[in-house]
Amino acid sequence: MYKLKTKETDNSVIEFIESVDSPKKREDAYQLLDIFTETTGYTAKMWGPSIIGFGSYHYKYESGHEGDAPLVGFSPRKAKISLYFATGDAERENLLKDFGKHTTGKACVYVNKVADINLDVLQALINQSIKFLKETYPDH
Repeated sequence: MYKLKTKETDNSVIEFIESVDSPKKREDAYQLLDIFTETTGYTAKMWGPSIIGFGSYHYKYESGHEGDAPLVGFSPRKAKISLYFATGDAERENLLKDFGKHTTGKACVYVNKVADINLDVLQALINQSIKFLKETYPDH
């Protein structure tokens, strides 16, 4: 049986950010913390050892796999900063066109630094992701 690794924890978001090696990444993490908190209205929570998440939703796939995940989040990783937005939303792709310097993975959007991205588009991505997930998973 699949065991969900990324669960909300009581670990300190500030302690996690302070543990980030790069001073510039720490500074970017605090800036993102402010933007995500202000935009979502949610308190930041640690999800697993390294994801800072905001809000949560309960998902259930046709396969029967289900769990909880943050509505949006980010992680200041060594190589790049990972941003977590909803996948499967066509609007996400439209917004990313004007986002600035980034790459995308299956579920993440990766940026080198906050200075590379359009902060208005970041806020739009956060809001769109939350709207999409609340419409897709309305029971939470």
